[in-house]
Amino acid sequence: MNGKHARIARILIVEDEPILAMVLKQLLQEAGFEIAGATGNLAKALSIVESGICDAAVLDANLAGVSAAPIADALAARGLPFLVLSGYSPAQQPAAFRAGPYLQKPAHPDQVIKLLQQILSTTRS
Repeated sequence: MNGKHARIARILIVEDEPILAMVLKQLLQEAGFEIAGATGNLAKALSIVESGICDAAVLDANLAGVSAAPIADALAARGLPFLVLSGYSPAQQPAAFRAGPYLQKPAHPDQVIKLLQQILSTTRS
């Protein structure tokens, strides 16, 4: 990939709190990312991952009482990076989430952007 035609990274937002999903979407767009999708639904998120339209994900570990671990597994199986954004501590999470860096809610917007850029640059290099 040459620098002249570098493609904008497409990010999947998996978040069950509509206001937080909206804030994340705006934050990521302002930082220059494209949004591949935003959902709090396990099946819809898996469908987006399987469609191949995302390059990375910001993943809430708990979607209204349902673990998002299958999404983390699907991302990892495709070699796609993700960061976990959760109100729960890392120790409370299934092993699937350990494949990505972890931020506890509430996280500072700059932390989210910085970590996302780091995991994408690590994957692309």
